[in-house]
Amino acid sequence: MNTLHATASLNTQRGLGLIEVLITVLVLAIGLLGLAALQQASIRNNQNAMERSMGVVQSYSIIEAIRADPDSAKSGRFNIAIDGTPAGSTFPANTLKTWRDELKENLGAAATGSVACTATNCTVIVQWDDSRGLDGNSAQQIITEVHL
Repeated sequence: MNTLHATASLNTQRGLGLIEVLITVLVLAIGLLGLAALQQASIRNNQNAMERSMGVVQSYSIIEAIRADPDSAKSGRFNIAIDGTPAGSTFPANTLKTWRDELKENLGAAATGSVACTATNCTVIVQWDDSRGLDGNSAQQIITEVHL
């Protein structure tokens, strides 16, 4: 009688192992998809942080050039609008051309910058396109103000 009871219980449990495996695979797949989404968000945030760091470095590079020639800065020869083009072959114009080229190289083709100097201070704006950012705003700016 014990053998008959053991045989009957084996027959009723045949599909239970397969269902457990399917549920385990489903839970594992959902977990792996969550990890993939977390990795994607991490990469996006790291890219955004790198671009912000490069924007700060680029703003300090033009500020150091301005400090190298403060008389030109005070007279407005470093001033350039966000959509302006540096003209001439003076030190400020060549520096601004090089700076804009470095912005495009480091932050993308849409990157640009502006400088507005007065007799006492300068405001530097670095702008680039961050369409992959998490906040949905594609135009990013770093504004740095220094006193001469």
